[in-house]
Amino acid sequence: MEATARTSPLRYGAGMFGTSLPINLVKGSMLYVYVELLGLDAVVYATVYAVYGVLDALDNPVFGYLSDRTRSRWGRRRPYLVVGALVLTVTTIALFSVPGAVADSAVGLAVWFAVFAITTEMADSLINASYGALLPELFTDERRRATANAVRQGAQLVALVIALALTPVLARNVLGSEGSAVGYGRLAIIFGVVAAAVILWTAFGVREDPALDAEPKPQFFRSVGQIVSTAHFWTVGVVNACYGTAMALVLGGLQLYVDHTLGGSALEASILQLVVIAVAIGMLSVWAAVVRRKGAAWTWRVALPVAAAGFVPLYFATDLVTGILAGLAVAVGYSGVLATNDLVIARVLDADAARHGTHRSGLFLAAFGVLGRLNGLLTAAALASLTLWFGYRSGADPGPDPGQAFRVYLSVYPFALLAIGTVVSRFIRLPAAPEAAGAAGAASSAGSDSEPDAEPDVEPVTR
Repeated sequence: MEATARTSPLRYGAGMFGTSLPINLVKGSMLYVYVELLGLDAVVYATVYAVYGVLDALDNPVFGYLSDRTRSRWGRRRPYLVVGALVLTVTTIALFSVPGAVADSAVGLAVWFAVFAITTEMADSLINASYGALLPELFTDERRRATANAVRQGAQLVALVIALALTPVLARNVLGSEGSAVGYGRLAIIFGVVAAAVILWTAFGVREDPALDAEPKPQFFRSVGQIVSTAHFWTVGVVNACYGTAMALVLGGLQLYVDHTLGGSALEASILQLVVIAVAIGMLSVWAAVVRRKGAAWTWRVALPVAAAGFVPLYFATDLVTGILAGLAVAVGYSGVLATNDLVIARVLDADAARHGTHRSGLFLAAFGVLGRLNGLLTAAALASLTLWFGYRSGADPGPDPGQAFRVYLSVYPFALLAIGTVVSRFIRLPAAPEAAGAAGAASSAGSDSEPDAEPDVEPVTR
């Protein structure tokens, strides 16, 4: 029986809530907690973050390779989901629960940050190397795959509401107080435990296709060589990295943007993020409908420039009202890329499996992750540039114009990155959707000259 008949898209997709909750607390609050509240120098933070980005890029292929080669009674992917969930809970709690003696020492704070930021990101990589690989393997039809992806992206957006939009108020007004990191530590405990429970629930509900165990185990160096020689690795990977870096800047800098640029409070930061995420959730169904009508590739190419243009109004916002209006523009484009990006990547994984006769989705996704995780270097450079050009070093030493610093950080940099991604996307010829590729193969066998389905950007896939 096909694996798609035995795994619920709802149960698979809900796992994204668990994977997103703690890591978005990290992405959305780590910079604020360590630099603004605990006083870690922005240059030190940027340096550690750059190292963290390199190490995180290196561990991705290892985790993906191990996942692809695993053959066990519990499946290939499930063991890594279980172990990763438990490790992620522990490291997230430690990252936001800095002992007083450590916080009082500049060196101690930097070391604590480096150790637990890196291990938290490694745990996230361990989980997502397997979780992401399950999407193309469990759902082989693009329409059913789009449904599963819509569920998981919706689950991610719900997690964003909690981990981003509600966090400022919860951490600074409910569980803690303004100027203190205590509330963030308490939230980390709650989020970590809930996330582990959800990921474990998903892991034990996934039914992997046992037929895939009969495929030959991929060889690391041979597979890496084949992957990096594939044009889609570089083209789709670069676009994905541009999008990922832009969103990393937004997630990390939004609370600082509200504080310094809009002159807002924790409540206003929560309101802005809540409105943006709520609109993104609503737009997800609209973009999903466009995908069903026009295909993932066409919709993806439209969503990217819309996302880029959405960051322009953020530069001109001056208060909560104009910030919300600007945020609505961001939400529309962000939702579009969210609805299509993984579908585009899944097509590349399908083509690779058909071409080489083995599913090595974990390693291929990890290879994409090398490009994407290197966004740590760009994020670090962007943060360091605020010290160089605007004099911002920390909450205790914000420089003469922190408002302009974070206006640039949250608007100009993301716009530039997504503009690059938009240009690159115009030169990419994507593989056919799985059902279109199957139709093309049948037509070829019958001697037909007809084109598959509705995608003009189809590349032939050979085994």
